[in-house]
Amino acid sequence: MSDLPTAKTRPASNWSAIWILPLIALIIGGWLGWRAYSQTGIDIQVRFESGEGIVANKTEVVYKGMPVGKVKTLALDEDGPSKGVIATVEMNKDVEQYLKTNTRFWLVKPSVSLAGITGLETLVSGNYIAVSPSDGEPVRKFKALSQEPPLSDTVPGLHLTLKADRLGSLNRGSPVFYKQIQVGQIKSYVLSEDQSTVEIKVFIEPTYANLVRKHTRFWNASGISIDANLSGVKLRSESLASIVAGGIAFATPENRKDSPPTDSNLPFRLYEDFDAAQAGIKVKVKLSDFEGLQAGRTPVMYKGIQVGSLKGLKVDPDLTSASAELTLDPLAEDYLVQGTQFWVVKPSISLAGITGLEALVKGNYIAIRPGDKGSTPEREFIARAKAPPLDLRSPGLHMVLFTENLGSLDVGSPILYKQVKVGSVQSYQFSRTKKQLVIGVHIEKEYENLVNASTRFWNASGITLTGGLTGGIQVKSESLQSLMAGGIAFETPEAKAPLQKRIPRFRLFTDRDAAMQQGVAVTIKVARADGLRAGTPIRFKGLDVGKIESVDLSEDLQSVLLQARITEVPERIARAGSQFWVVKPELGLMKTANLETLVTGQYLEVQPASRQLGRQTSFVALEQAPDAAVPQAGLSLVLSAARRGSLKEGVPVTYREVTVGKVTGYELGSTADRVLVHILIEPRYAPLVRSGSRFWNSSGFGVDFGLFKGATIRTESLETLVQGGIAFATPDDDKMGNQARPEQTFPLFDKFEDEWLQWAPKIPLGK
Repeated sequence: MSDLPTAKTRPASNWSAIWILPLIALIIGGWLGWRAYSQTGIDIQVRFESGEGIVANKTEVVYKGMPVGKVKTLALDEDGPSKGVIATVEMNKDVEQYLKTNTRFWLVKPSVSLAGITGLETLVSGNYIAVSPSDGEPVRKFKALSQEPPLSDTVPGLHLTLKADRLGSLNRGSPVFYKQIQVGQIKSYVLSEDQSTVEIKVFIEPTYANLVRKHTRFWNASGISIDANLSGVKLRSESLASIVAGGIAFATPENRKDSPPTDSNLPFRLYEDFDAAQAGIKVKVKLSDFEGLQAGRTPVMYKGIQVGSLKGLKVDPDLTSASAELTLDPLAEDYLVQGTQFWVVKPSISLAGITGLEALVKGNYIAIRPGDKGSTPEREFIARAKAPPLDLRSPGLHMVLFTENLGSLDVGSPILYKQVKVGSVQSYQFSRTKKQLVIGVHIEKEYENLVNASTRFWNASGITLTGGLTGGIQVKSESLQSLMAGGIAFETPEAKAPLQKRIPRFRLFTDRDAAMQQGVAVTIKVARADGLRAGTPIRFKGLDVGKIESVDLSEDLQSVLLQARITEVPERIARAGSQFWVVKPELGLMKTANLETLVTGQYLEVQPASRQLGRQTSFVALEQAPDAAVPQAGLSLVLSAARRGSLKEGVPVTYREVTVGKVTGYELGSTADRVLVHILIEPRYAPLVRSGSRFWNSSGFGVDFGLFKGATIRTESLETLVQGGIAFATPDDDKMGNQARPEQTFPLFDKFEDEWLQWAPKIPLGK
C-alpha cells in the first residue's frame, strides 16, 4: 500500500460557465445604451408665426439639400396664441456646434410672384425648414424668419448698395442687367435711417464684378417707360423679365471706361431711368434739316427700335444748320464708325408714294444706319439731307443703271416686270464725267432671279403715243403708278445668262423698242463729233444698219468714242476690215454732194469687210470715204510750175474740156525754186499723154480787149473758173512723141498758146 502515489488536492472553484450569458447581455446592453445616447438628437425650439405647412414627425430641417433634423412636436406658444407656435425640433448631434445665436431658420414652401417661382421642389418633397448656420453663443431656442434671409455678404462676388428715391417695382430677386444680360440680383432693400431714400442691396456675380467701375451708372429698368406728347410716344424696356419682375441695368459712360474698379463700401445712386442716368454714348451730328425736332423728346431710331435720344439742339449762327447732341445706347458703340449715317425722317407725300408715314404719329425723328463694325471710330457726323439708298447688305439684288436723261424718275419709283412691282429706285446721281446719270436700283429678294445678263431695262414713265393719219393713234402706259410717278420696266429674253458682277450694270433705254433691239455693240473712234449724237444712224448703201448710242471723249481727250450698235447683218459688219467714215454735206458752186445731210444730219457710212475675217468690235473711222482716201490706178505725172496758184488736191485735169484725171498733191521742189504738182491720169486716158504734150493752168479766165475788135473772155469751164484746174493738149503725129512714162515731169505753163488748141491727134483710148 505504501507504493501508491500521494493524492494532490485543489480547492473547489466558485465560477461557472453559466455566467457568460449575463456578461454578454451586459456588454450588448451597454453598447446599445451608448449607441442610443450618442445618436440621440438635440432638441431645440423654434418659434414660427404660424404652424401652416408644418407637420410633426414629417417636416424636416434641411441644410444645402441634406436633412439635419425633424419636427417632433408642434404646440401653441405658452405666452399666448398671438405669439405663434413652438416647433420642437430634434437636430442631428453633428450640427450641435452650429446652433448659435445668429443661426437662422425659415419655412420653405412654394411661392409664385412677379419676381419668379420659388420653392418649386416642395411640390414633391413637401414643405421643409431651411437653416443658415452662423456664429454666436450656443442656444436652444430660436425665432424663425418670415422669409428667406438675403444673400450673405460672404458669398463670392461684388456686393453693392444703391440709393434710390423710390423702390418702384423692384423686389428681392429682381435681376440686374448689363447689356440685357443678367449679371446679378437684388438681395434686399430697406429704408435709410433718415427715411428719405431706399437702400437697395445688390449682388453682382464674380464673373461680371469687373464691369462695375467707379463711375458706373445704375438705373431702374423696371416695367415699360412711356413718354407721350404731341411730338410722339416714347416707349422703353430693358427686357421681358424686367417688365414683369422689375430690374436694374447699369453701364459705364464711354469717357469713364478707364475709371478704377469700384469700392464696394461706397454707395451708388440708382437713377429713375436710362435718360436720367446719362449712361449713353454722346454723339454730335450736324443737321441741315432740323424742323420738328425737340431736345429731350425726339428719339433716335434704328429699324423701328429706339437706340437713343436727342439731348440738345443748338441752331448755328448762320441759321441754316444746327448742331445736335445725341445720347445713344452703349450697345451701339461698336457701330459708331466711319460710314455711319444719320438723317431726319418726316412725313412726305409725292407722286412716288408716301414716305415717313410713321412720323405722322410719333413726330419727326432721327434715323441711323450703322457703319461696318471694325472701321475707324467716330463721334462727330454730318447728317444726310435725305434717306440713303438701301444698304447693299440688305437681301435682294442691287444694281446700277446708266442713262442720259432721268425723265420723271425719282427715289421710290417702281421697277416693273409684267406690270408687277418687283423693286424700286433707291438713288440717282451724276456719273464721274457728269455726262450720264447713275441710278441705284433694288430688286426684292423673291424676284431677283428675274434678272440676268440678258435683261434689258427701259424708262416706262408717262405715256407713249404712236400712230398716223391712216393707222389711228395708240396710247400706251406701263401702269397708272408709272404714269404719275415714273417707273422702269424690264424684260429678260434669255433664260440662262449668269450675272458676272456682284453689283451688275445695265443701260437704261428710252423705250421698249430701243431696249429690245438686237445687234452687236461696237466702238468707233473719230477725230471730231461735229453733228454726231446718240441716235445718229449708221448706213450701208442708203439702208440703216445700226445707230450711235452714246458719244464720249476718249480718256486722253484727243478723240471721240462712239458707242454704237449694229443691228443689221452684224456678222458681216462687226469684222476686221470693215470701214466707217462720216458723211457730211459738200457745198460748192460747181460741186454739191451729200445734200440730204442738210436735212437728216450727218451719219456714218460703213463698208463691210470684203472677206470673212475675224470678229472685231473696235474701229477707227476714216477721215473721208475710202474711194477718195485710197489712190486709184492710173498714170502718175509731175508738173513743174513757178507757183501753185489756185491749184489744190482734187481739182480736175482736162483734155479738150473733158476731165481725164485730177491733182493728187503738191510740194516744193528740192531747191525750193519750183512747185511740183502731182497729177493722176485715169488708166483709160493714159495714152493721151505723150512726150510732146503741153500742160497749162486753166484756172480763172482770160480777157482779150481791143478798141476795134472788142473784148474776148475765155475760160476752160465754169468748174475750173471756180476751183481751178489743169488742161493739156497733145500735138499731131509728127510732134507727138512717145507715150509718157510714170512720174515723168512736164512743165506747167501759165497759159496756153492758140496753136495747142488746134491740135487734134487721133489716139486710141485704153479699155
